[in-house]
Amino acid sequence: MLALVARHGETTWNVEGRYQGRRESQLSPLGMRQGAALADALAVEQPPIERIVSSPLVRCTATAQFVADRLRLPVETDPRLIEIGHGDWEGRLRDEIARDDPRGWYLWKNEPTKIVFSEGDSLHEVAARWRAFAAEALAVPTLVVTHDAVVRTAIVLAQGGSLERIWEVRMENAAYARFDAEPGGWRLLQPLVTGHLEAAGVRADVTTQAL
Repeated sequence: MLALVARHGETTWNVEGRYQGRRESQLSPLGMRQGAALADALAVEQPPIERIVSSPLVRCTATAQFVADRLRLPVETDPRLIEIGHGDWEGRLRDEIARDDPRGWYLWKNEPTKIVFSEGDSLHEVAARWRAFAAEALAVPTLVVTHDAVVRTAIVLAQGGSLERIWEVRMENAAYARFDAEPGGWRLLQPLVTGHLEAAGVRADVTTQAL
């Protein structure tokens, strides 16, 4: 069964290089154009998308709504798709974290499975939530709108790799990965689809974001 797993559009905090985690931030003007480009792409997807499931955070539901309006589908939410909780990093700038918490910064960027953020969340918990979500059979072709760490985790797990490899995965705002989703496991068909963003001239510079 077809499943497309998309990252949300660019947010105002993405632009600022600020960690979001569980905190809410709004789509930027570019993020809204990315949502529209995603909707354009999925309007011609085959087989047609018949279900949309989103993280409950507004940057994801707002992105999903562009597609929902175009396809005339409801947006469901699932808390298992929520972003990793970055704890006391949330709301702070990337450069500030690198300066004030060099040990945590090093672990997150080099040994990401070894850090547990202050609120108790970790990459292992992201993976457990994703596995629980992916274990439920999809009845129809589905769009999943979620977050950077979740998409990277889904891709690495589908490849049979270690969670330590998440930073080897490329992902962008409003880009998506294509999977063949089966109860016995999700098979990765295409890891990074960005043609719709390229065509619309709306790719974001993710190198400055707090990821």
